[in-house]
Amino acid sequence: MFTINIYLRFALIGVLLVGGTLMAIFLGFWYAFPFLLTGLILLVGYVLLGTVQSAAMIMQDGTNFLGAEKRLNMTLNPKWLYVTNRAYYFLMKGTIAQGLNNIEEAEQWLQKAQSLKLPSDNEKAAVQLQLAGIAAQRQRWNLVKMYVKNIKELNVTEQALKDQVKQFEMAAGQQGQMKAAQRMGMMPKGGMPMKPGGKRRRPKMR
Repeated sequence: MFTINIYLRFALIGVLLVGGTLMAIFLGFWYAFPFLLTGLILLVGYVLLGTVQSAAMIMQDGTNFLGAEKRLNMTLNPKWLYVTNRAYYFLMKGTIAQGLNNIEEAEQWLQKAQSLKLPSDNEKAAVQLQLAGIAAQRQRWNLVKMYVKNIKELNVTEQALKDQVKQFEMAAGQQGQMKAAQRMGMMPKGGMPMKPGGKRRRPKMR
């Protein structure tokens, strides 16, 4: 998708609106109209779309969280964003916070993102997966199972997302097996499975 560098956009908005206003004063409105109209279109686009796409391009390598956050914060006001871009804004804020290990903040942003209109089930699944990841970090496996169940009700088409869902299913299943084994006394908490009888053979002294 074509995008204009944010700094170039700001420069064009300033030049077109200021220049158009001066032309309207000295040459007449109709001479200035094309410049004013173009400047207003760029300004409205910035207000409604923000810097979400620009920030996403910075974070393509998955590591430049601070650079992406700085660019995302150049959005004028998230409340004024078009609803889909507002959802992406919250999603990216959550992703950045998670990347910077600010787990509670990440969860708050992701909850906001899922409450808005995301364009497809793939985006909805991506939010649910990130929330599942946070729940897994906190050892809240019932929540992980809930998020996985929610994703299975969506029409997910991206194979990478499907693979991640399978990984979460396996992890949650293993945790369930471990808890069942602990209840039956077959596995000590935080330990390895015990042999039948629950006794470990001591090494012979020489």
